Amino acid sequence: MIGKRIQKLRLERGLSLSDVADRAGVAKSYLSTIERDIQKNPSISFIEKVAAVLGVAPQDLLQHHDEEPLDADWVAILQEARKSGVTKEQLEEFLAFTKWKLDKQKSADVL
Repeated sequence: MIGKRIQKLRLERGLSLSDVADRAGVAKSYLSTIERDIQKNPSISFIEKVAAVLGVAPQDLLQHHDEEPLDADWVAILQEARKSGVTKEQLEEFLAFTKWKLDKQKSADVL
């Protein structure tokens, strides 16, 4: 989870929640909810700010250790989507629809 990665990096650097929040210009309470996985979908802007404070690339916070890292093309696509005004909710809805459509096609192929 992204919150646990942020917390791990923060603690490795000897930074408090207040340190990171102040330096990143984000609310300490919001950072805390992210770290505790209460809030699980931070904005790209939030991720970029926190990553800069922690001295890592934003994709380092986004990727799972067991997953292949995002390449530059994926990062560029996500950045373009954000610049174009696509919301996280719209992207999630598109992904859910695409998964549903693929599952439906697979089911039809089996029949």
